[in-house]
Amino acid sequence: MASKDYYEILGLQKGASDEEIKKAFRKMALKYHPDRNPDNKEAEEKFKEVNEAYQVLSDPNKRSQYDQFGTTDFNGGAGGFGGFDFSDFGGGGFGGFSDIFENIFGGGGGFSGRRRPNGPQRGADLEYTLRLKFDEAIFGVEKEISIDKNEKCEKCNGTGAKSGTSPVTCDKCGGSGQVKVQRNTPLGSFVSVGTCDKCGGKGTIIKEKCVHCGGKGTIRKRKKIKINIPAGVDNGNVLPIRGQGEPGKNGGPSGDLYVNIMVEPHPNFKRDGINIYIDTHISFGKATLGAEIKVPTVDGSVKYKVPAGTQPGTVFRLKGKGVPRINSKSRGDQYVKVIVDVPKDLNEAQKKAILDFMEASGEKYEGDKKESFVDKLKNSFK
Repeated sequence: MASKDYYEILGLQKGASDEEIKKAFRKMALKYHPDRNPDNKEAEEKFKEVNEAYQVLSDPNKRSQYDQFGTTDFNGGAGGFGGFDFSDFGGGGFGGFSDIFENIFGGGGGFSGRRRPNGPQRGADLEYTLRLKFDEAIFGVEKEISIDKNEKCEKCNGTGAKSGTSPVTCDKCGGSGQVKVQRNTPLGSFVSVGTCDKCGGKGTIIKEKCVHCGGKGTIRKRKKIKINIPAGVDNGNVLPIRGQGEPGKNGGPSGDLYVNIMVEPHPNFKRDGINIYIDTHISFGKATLGAEIKVPTVDGSVKYKVPAGTQPGTVFRLKGKGVPRINSKSRGDQYVKVIVDVPKDLNEAQKKAILDFMEASGEKYEGDKKESFVDKLKNSFK
């Protein structure tokens, strides 16, 4: 079997800290989780691979063994590579990752077939796309959004049972949510564990359902949530709102709400990271002689001294007039590109002034005089 580089699978370098490993695993596991990628075999295999890598690198003993022998699968004689026994991984070589998800996410996180059916399960995450105006993203804003989500039924407190009653322990599985099935075959007797068909794996049975939620324990509602958008957010940023996802099951925690930020473009300002760019038009005379001009910024207009002889395309910087860094007092800069407007449709006085200027500069103005046919013919023989 081909060797695997568990550090590479998690996008890490060898020697990464425990916190870095945990953070990388959480990111990758969320990305490839089966709940987010239904019927995606490639994502399913990636998810298994990520969990396999985490089980090794998160365990000090297993990681030490792995680091000692390099990027190698722990397969071979004597119970595994170097005699190291990985039988605790479960039947598939990485069966214990549901426990890992419970530790990290607060609920069952593996495939549904490997979760404890009646154990605490974390609620599903939700996503919401929030559109912001340009200045709202620059300076931050408080927004109120509305999302449709399941909320715990207040009438039954989420139990699903009629008021005044409670779910009872399933008499078939004894509350475990699982039953053992013995099968006799020519090779012998085998015992398998499956989900209890009487309680559906919940371990309890509701004899009288709550009339308000129909026994589900949740009610679909439209909920308003206030969100404080920090100054400096940009397109593609994602704000996690903890605990505002779907409610958990069997006492598990609620999922999270992930707010995807989309920022409307501005007609004049262009943003690149924490810097802002803008074009400003000035007259030919001001560019030549220099002048104090007003430049628009996100904070309002400011005065700037344009030096004499400023050339078209010159860019000057307004320090600290850019975008605030998120959760910081510092800001980027604003860059202003000078566009020199060449005058059109001059009157006679303006033309004379420019001709006088050209003459004083030693230039001779030939005008737009057209050659006659005879002149062209003469010039062709020169």
